[in-house]
Amino acid sequence: MKIILRQNFEQLGQVGQVVDVADGYARNYLIPKKIAYAATKENLRALEEEKKQQVYREKKDLVRAQKTAQELEKLSITIPMKVGEDDKLFGSVTSQMIADVLQEKGMAIDKRIIEFDEAVKALGIYTANVKLHAEVSGKLKVWVVKE
Repeated sequence: MKIILRQNFEQLGQVGQVVDVADGYARNYLIPKKIAYAATKENLRALEEEKKQQVYREKKDLVRAQKTAQELEKLSITIPMKVGEDDKLFGSVTSQMIADVLQEKGMAIDKRIIEFDEAVKALGIYTANVKLHAEVSGKLKVWVVKE
């Protein structure tokens, strides 16, 4: 029996793949557990439509990420921090602090996609990498100043 996988399944393949399995395995296990559905003409047409929609969504997400990356390149933020002797910070600048400042400026960026090449433990200018998409990263200039 030919089936279309609804989710990744180690033994069979990836989502959207059409595979041939034993009738009983498909009817008694894969289809009731919603791992797959029968490969009928209607379901194959629906699969093609889902693939088209997925490609469209991915292109849209890529364009949105590129626009956001361009906005981040133009932007620089200032983080005031308490300092001790020799201008060393009490603590360090975190991605959450940067996400909060960006939120205030109207950009909703998740803290988990903001990364630094090195820990920010001193005053100065740093560059934060923002991973917006699998193919797009933005650079954000961060100024760390005395409070």
